[in-house]
Amino acid sequence: MRALTRTYQLGPQDIFALRGVDLIIDHGEYVAIMGPSGSGKSTLMNIVGCLDRPSSGHYILDGTPVEDMNDDELAAVRNKKIGFVFQTFNLLSRTTALQNVELPLVYAKIGRHERREMAEEALTSVGLGDRMNHQPNELSGGQRQRVAIARALVNKPSLLLADEPTGNLDSQTGREILDLFRELSSRGNSIILVTHEDDVAREAQRVIHLRDGKIVP
Repeated sequence: MRALTRTYQLGPQDIFALRGVDLIIDHGEYVAIMGPSGSGKSTLMNIVGCLDRPSSGHYILDGTPVEDMNDDELAAVRNKKIGFVFQTFNLLSRTTALQNVELPLVYAKIGRHERREMAEEALTSVGLGDRMNHQPNELSGGQRQRVAIARALVNKPSLLLADEPTGNLDSQTGREILDLFRELSSRGNSIILVTHEDDVAREAQRVIHLRDGKIVP
């Protein structure tokens, strides 16, 4: 990312959410982003996750410029190159863990047999090989977050984005999820984690602090 800005119109007023952000994240790097409310964390994550475009500046993902893509192109990049993990899990309640993990592959139009194999592999990789046919209400909070992580990983994305992934978990379960992120990082997954918590941020290889839309030391 180079000279990234994002401005919103609020009536006659311009709100500057990002003010010239320069950031390079290497392949396989594990980065935490911290900052107070209103610092620009969510805006930066939305742009990195191809959910939004910058007002100006450049964002290159895997060698591809993102800032000029149309909505369909952005959706394709999101589905193929980015995995999302949310604080609230965002699982479908009436489907099994396996079906939840298969969902991105349905959108990618991958055939049923291959889809099943890929989803089983992803669930096994997060330690849930024996819980594939359980529905979310039959799983603990930590297991639900593991399902969400498996779903994020199933397409083998270039980048895993995690927004407060331990926020709804007790400390022991949160520790297990952070251990899993560390393991995923050691396997070469690129991870960006947004958090308010210092101890969570310390798990990453690098911590980036945002304030008033800028990266600060």
